[in-house]
Parts: sequence; C-alpha cells; structure tokens
Amino acid sequence: MSADAPTILATSGGLVEGRRTRYALGPLTEYALDLTGVSGRAPRICFLATASGDNPAVLGWLHEAAQLRGLQSSHLASFPMPNVEDATAHLLEQDLVFVMGGSVAGLLAMWRLHGYDASLRTAWQAGVVLTGISAGSICWHVGGTTDSFGPDLRPVTDGLAFLPFSNGVHYDSEARRRPLFQSLVGRGVLPAGYATDDGVGVLYRGTEFVEAVSEEDGKAAYRVEAGPVEGGAGGGGAGGGAAVETRLETRRL
Repeated sequence: MSADAPTILATSGGLVEGRRTRYALGPLTEYALDLTGVSGRAPRICFLATASGDNPAVLGWLHEAAQLRGLQSSHLASFPMPNVEDATAHLLEQDLVFVMGGSVAGLLAMWRLHGYDASLRTAWQAGVVLTGISAGSICWHVGGTTDSFGPDLRPVTDGLAFLPFSNGVHYDSEARRRPLFQSLVGRGVLPAGYATDDGVGVLYRGTEFVEAVSEEDGKAAYRVEAGPVEGGAGGGGAGGGAAVETRLETRRL
C-alpha cells in the first residue's frame, strides 16, 4: 500500500514522552501513518537518524516506540557504513519514512555521499510517505535555519528541494529562529516557505501545500514570503529585506 500521491508531512513535532519508553509516537506521526492508507497489517516504518550520527540510543528509542505501537520497524544507517545493500529497494518496501532531528547539514552530506537522496526521492515519488522533525523537516525543502554549524543560527540553502519552499522549525520555542527566517526570506536568500511552531506540521501532496495540523492547542503554522521591494513594485529581484508572515488555519489533531 502507498499514498495516492507523493506525500510529505514536515513537522516540529511527532514524538512525545512515552510512559514506558523514552519516546512514543505523537499525533503528528499517527497522522502520517494514516496518510499511508495501510490497513489489515502492521505498517512498515523506516527511521533515519543520520542527523544524530546514527546514535544507537536514539535508534533504540525509536524502535521501542514503534514496537509499542505495533509497527514493523527498520532503520537506514550511514555510520559506520550503510546497513542495507540496496537503499532504494529497502525504502520502497516501507509505508512511512521518519527522519529524526539533529544536524541537517550533516544529514544532507551523508545522504548525498551514499546516494540516499536519490533513493528517498524515488520512494517519495512511489507513494512512500515521508515525515520527520526539525532537520527531518527542513531536509525536504530548499533550506531553512539551522544550528548545524554552531550555536549561532545560520541558513542552510542546499536542501533536497523535493519541495520548492523554505522551512522554518521551532518557530515559537527558539527566539532567534523567527527573525532569522523572516530576514532570509525577505532578502531572497531563501524562497517563500512555511514555518511551524513546536507540535505543528505542514502537509504537502506533490509539491502543493494542503494543510497545517497540530498536536497541541494554540499552536500554528505560518506562510512567510518576501514583501514588496522598497521603492515600490517593479524593483526587479530580491532584496526588499522585509517579509510578510501569515498565520495559517491549523487543524487540531
């Protein structure tokens, strides 16, 4: 079973504290599972924790959460070497791919090194649903804001670009994220895009935005685009410096 169109749920959430495990799958990930259309069997989920260096503890927590939920889980590793012979074939067997947060710059470098970027595109186009949190959200877009390079946030502009938008994560919980994201979009460093408060996700079918959803009350997603170039219309090109932010209707899961 696969989704009826290429589907991405890009989030600043999806994992919650478990009662018996470090993590449990939150409403956003449950929604991603629903999007796969699987019924009558255990859904197959593949975890990628590349952004945390394939930390064994993180992978263990993710597998525990999947087991508790009754899922058939696997993971695709990069360290110390790829753990499957054919990444594309493995991903095509999945219903859902979940990408953990961490260093989006490191994630992109390792995926390209091992060809996982092409494998993920093939799986996405075949209807395997893609989701993830933070770095696992930015990666599908053109770029966003990241602390991959140190404590000071910087832009990342070489995302996989499955989606032709920028992506802002942790929009309400990390004070520097919002102004930097707006500045980058306003100056044309990043294209227009979507930002999510913690606990919020944005759903895309193909490359079209469909809806914003939240696993918490009072949280939202936002459309951010460059404002008019100073001096009026017809200025020709980016660089106006200002961004226009629009709070989106966000459905509570």
